[in-house]
Amino acid sequence: MITVRGVDLRVGARLLLSGISFHISPGDRIGLVGRNGAGKTTLMNVLSGQARPAAGTVLPTGTVGYLPQDSRAADPSITVADRILSARGLDRAVRALRAAETAMAEATNPAAQERAMNAYARAEAQFQAGGGYAAEAEAARVAAGLGLPPGVTDRPLGTLSGGQRRRVELARILFADHETLLLDEPTNHLDADSVAWLRSFLLDHRGGLMVISHDTGLLADVVNRVFHLDPHRAAIDVYNIGWAAHLAQRDADDRRRARERANAERKAASLHAQADKMRAHVATAVAAKNMTRRADRMLATLEPVRRAEKTARIRLPEPAPCGRTPLGAISLAKAYGGRPVLTGVDLAVDRGSRLVILGLNGAGKTTLLRILAGHDTADSGRVVHGHGLRLGYFAQEHDTLDTARTVRENLAAAAPHLSDGEARRVLGAFLFSGDDADKPAAVLSGGEKTRLALAGLVHSGANVLLLDEPTNNLDPASRDEVLAAVGAYPGAIVMVTHDEGAVRALRPERVLLLPDADEDLWSDDYLDLIALT
Repeated sequence: MITVRGVDLRVGARLLLSGISFHISPGDRIGLVGRNGAGKTTLMNVLSGQARPAAGTVLPTGTVGYLPQDSRAADPSITVADRILSARGLDRAVRALRAAETAMAEATNPAAQERAMNAYARAEAQFQAGGGYAAEAEAARVAAGLGLPPGVTDRPLGTLSGGQRRRVELARILFADHETLLLDEPTNHLDADSVAWLRSFLLDHRGGLMVISHDTGLLADVVNRVFHLDPHRAAIDVYNIGWAAHLAQRDADDRRRARERANAERKAASLHAQADKMRAHVATAVAAKNMTRRADRMLATLEPVRRAEKTARIRLPEPAPCGRTPLGAISLAKAYGGRPVLTGVDLAVDRGSRLVILGLNGAGKTTLLRILAGHDTADSGRVVHGHGLRLGYFAQEHDTLDTARTVRENLAAAAPHLSDGEARRVLGAFLFSGDDADKPAAVLSGGEKTRLALAGLVHSGANVLLLDEPTNNLDPASRDEVLAAVGAYPGAIVMVTHDEGAVRALRPERVLLLPDADEDLWSDDYLDLIALT
């Protein structure tokens, strides 16, 4: 399916992986894990053919379907149905069928009728070759399994929310029936029912699978091999066992490496001490030199001990003083393509208050935050800025980052008052050290982009934070840091999230339910809705 031989991966001058070799075979369901920035997404890009390795070869056999983290690549004017059907070329056949049907209905003479009938026959043959009506029904089943309602299939992609576009891309990849699937965070934006459906689909997949996910439940249920990326050793640890067994084996391997190194270091120290005594005598000088070489070889052949992984020291801004109600909205309404998304949204965000927005994908949650942040304009109604308002906006799709700029340049744009030294200290706290500060933002993983976007908020003085899925793509340690920072932040927060842990950290006072724009005092009874949104 995919054979990897002696591959090196680099981002700029930084070596991520060195000399790695492995094979993805039919029936392999591989969980690709490691800290943000370890090289998981870079490796996926290379396996999919979207990037080239620095050295070595990647040889695919059969078709490969790749779901990247960015779901905005498709033409926004294409309909949902056409985008999914295009995975098998059926979109062209369906359009040709419809065009031929129209031509037959409008034909005014026998010659035109015959041309239209011939065109219909050709289109129908192409349609049937791609699976015909059975394939259309299969595409509809995949879309429904991933939570896309029937009414959305005729809409252009550009009218969908980020979560809905992500589901469309995943549906397209699964419908294509590829022999190997490469899925980068496939459960982002999925509700509990859709995750359960995806789990069942992946278990039934007969080909190869490699998945990057911070959803440990999915990994525990689906994967039968685990590849753990260790950036300190530029290596992959391969575990041909399931998720739970791999965790136990990793701990055992770490303890074994530590024991072996401690024993070898004791023996090497003893040999070096003995060699030092013998080196002073001519008769034993050669033996001393050999003893020193033996000690050095003993240490050189040891497996490196996995170092404790660094965790970003994530903090949020110290809020600037502001009035009692720094942000508000009156009768906001927004429609896309004639379809109402927001209707009559009234909102008052008081100083230090905490509000969570809940609703199904497509209910307008991200649209509302974008309007409040000034990135979109409402069709009617208005946003009210109170005294002393300073807004901080974290975008779900990292729209606030300029991918043409470096990491350091993005921070400088968000916090221009920082000196170069101060900027580098901030970036270091968010795990962008040394040459990482000069990497283009375009090559960052989803988790790294999340950290960079949060770093831009630190010195903003924002007293109202608009956070749209701030824990997406984060490894567990970074997620914990973000949740701790959210819990400690004294300013006002308006949050959209699918993460129950993020809501618990927020400790909301109020909830806004979309699309009905109903506001209520928070109750833990609403926690049950989070998995459904």
